[in-house]
Amino acid sequence: MRTRSQTRYMNNVLYAIYKVEIDFDESSFAWKANKKYVGNGTYKYICTQKSKTGNQCKRESLPGIDWCKMHNK
Repeated sequence: MRTRSQTRYMNNVLYAIYKVEIDFDESSFAWKANKKYVGNGTYKYICTQKSKTGNQCKRESLPGIDWCKMHNK
């Protein structure tokens, strides 16, 4: 059985070996790229297709599909 000090030492050694640096701001931006904020901490997926003007379509996507009703034809 390890004592608390032994466990802390082992965690520090493992951290030194497997140093992980995560940019949470960049991760959050990437996660929100295909979603629309609808309030109260909830999001809905949006269509991933381009509109006629070249901008991303902002319609809500169909369940289980990456496109809206218009682009699913």
